[in-house]
Amino acid sequence: MCMAVPSKVVAVDGQMATVEAFGQTRQTSLLMIDEPVSVGDYLVLGAGGNFAAEKVSEETALAAIDYLSQVLADGLA
Repeated sequence: MCMAVPSKVVAVDGQMATVEAFGQTRQTSLLMIDEPVSVGDYLVLGAGGNFAAEKVSEETALAAIDYLSQVLADGLA
């Protein structure tokens, strides 16, 4: 099963972004995103995390992160 975890943009450098999720950072390409991306935005990464697949609202991202945090805390993951 594949789960998409929203990741917060912490830095942007051209067509690359540094994103953070659950304390882990990674670099991801913005080539597939058709709108501007800024620090503080949330992205859903494609499988493997090499490309950002979608920009999502902060409300949607935080709700998903909260849910996933609860699942991990309950040991159901």
